[in-house]
Amino acid sequence: MEFSSFPWLTFITFVPSVGAILLLFFRRDAHTAMRAVALVFMLADFVGSLAVYGLFNPSSGAMQLQEFREWVPTWGIAYKLGVDGISLFLVLLTTLLGPIVILASWEDIQYRVKEFLVSLLVLQTGMIGVFLALDLFLFYVFWEIMLIPMYLLIGVWGNPARRLYAAIKFVLYTIVGSLLMLVAILALYFMAGKANGVYTFDLFKLYEFAVPLKAQFWMFLAFFLAFAIKVPMFPFHTWLPDAHTEAPTVGSVVLAAVLLKMGTYGFIRFAIPLFPNAALDATWWICWLSLIGIIYGAWVAMVQPDVKRLVAFSSVSHLGFVMLGMFAFTVEGVEGSIVQMVNHGLSTGALFLLVGMIYERRHTRLIADFGGLSKVMPLYAVFFMIFTLSSIGLPGLNGFIGEFLVLLGTFKVHPWYAVIAASGVIFAAVYMLWMFQRVMFGEITNPKNLGLKDIGAREVAVLTPILIFVVWIGVYPNTFLRPMEPSVKNFLQMVDKKKTVVLEMEQTPSLPGVKTVASSSGARPAADVTVQE
Repeated sequence: MEFSSFPWLTFITFVPSVGAILLLFFRRDAHTAMRAVALVFMLADFVGSLAVYGLFNPSSGAMQLQEFREWVPTWGIAYKLGVDGISLFLVLLTTLLGPIVILASWEDIQYRVKEFLVSLLVLQTGMIGVFLALDLFLFYVFWEIMLIPMYLLIGVWGNPARRLYAAIKFVLYTIVGSLLMLVAILALYFMAGKANGVYTFDLFKLYEFAVPLKAQFWMFLAFFLAFAIKVPMFPFHTWLPDAHTEAPTVGSVVLAAVLLKMGTYGFIRFAIPLFPNAALDATWWICWLSLIGIIYGAWVAMVQPDVKRLVAFSSVSHLGFVMLGMFAFTVEGVEGSIVQMVNHGLSTGALFLLVGMIYERRHTRLIADFGGLSKVMPLYAVFFMIFTLSSIGLPGLNGFIGEFLVLLGTFKVHPWYAVIAASGVIFAAVYMLWMFQRVMFGEITNPKNLGLKDIGAREVAVLTPILIFVVWIGVYPNTFLRPMEPSVKNFLQMVDKKKTVVLEMEQTPSLPGVKTVASSSGARPAADVTVQE
């Protein structure tokens, strides 16, 4: 089999699950061996994703490396995977963090190690599957697969005081949104099948179906609730601080770095292109919810006494930028939104790792319990400083690129929205730098901090790969922007053309169904066209 014809997408999706199955045959007390096996399979997953990156054509906006197999042909269900410039770097982010979280938990988790590692590996399969699925039924399966291992990570290995409360709250929020989305998926399936005579869950065939305006409103609302809860957008964010605070360190890392991106990715891959008219009509109130999230998240983070909870609320603010850029519907705004998804995963994931490292030493996360740590942990302070500056968007680091593009793209169409959002950058500097100053500088007033050991080789190995990408994106962002630009332009053209065709269909109600297009050419066909894959 040739290198390029190997099913790489299937490989990177399911190789973690193969590792999970293998771990079931190990003795419970073989902790080191099980961790080594999990690390090897996560590394294999990352290497496979590098192969995908190597085979990816950055000049094409089409869906690439597609894999297709009939699954349940009677119901129009297929196993269909693909990757484009929108999903590529989210997949790479997920596979990069896989071995990192295994290394980070090497000494942290000491009981039920087998179940813990199996949960992480299965969760990895679910997350990658969501980014690659091109069949709505398959997407929903992967979406639900993530729920169980994340529930276990919070409920079993989280903070004993309130872990069950946080885990149940996370599940209830997610299930409510997921069930609403399932209803909308089935409604779209039957509506498109009745109009076209072909019942299918194939995403690109459903792209071609022009959903009537009234139906679009309700379907988009169902998808919106599912994805807004996962982001989470204000006011659906209340599960997030509890889940982050009570989860173990690696649970918080995976939750912040990848799981939250499922919601933002869901908007750009599913909700907006399937229901473009409803999405465009909802732009103003989604932008306002994003702006409220940016300001509210920053203000609440500012008054948090717990470092981990402060970082958790910062996610509400940062994800507000992602949603604002996406709903600007400009090339700069959408590119900034995607880059900011990756940036948030890197910087916030690293901050949670750093908080976990100090928690392992002191078993407290209260800011008041620290002070002067830079004197006893200078290397730790350097890493903490760089990732703090990354989070607030310092030029030369990754956060600046995402926020600048979001504000630039938003300013083109909504200048005042960009001005309001820019205040969130100022507030981020206030709460992050104030936290850093209180934890790292000053005199060591707590004698328990005098004997703290600086981070070791394993912890440096955990943080260094993230640091490399934080600087890389900040210094040379074109490496990441060039491959996603054709896909972003294709996405915006598809939304614009499908919106126009739906409006024409509404003005000619005698037509039973109209197909729409997302071709890369400038001319818009009159009716029947195809979506570029």
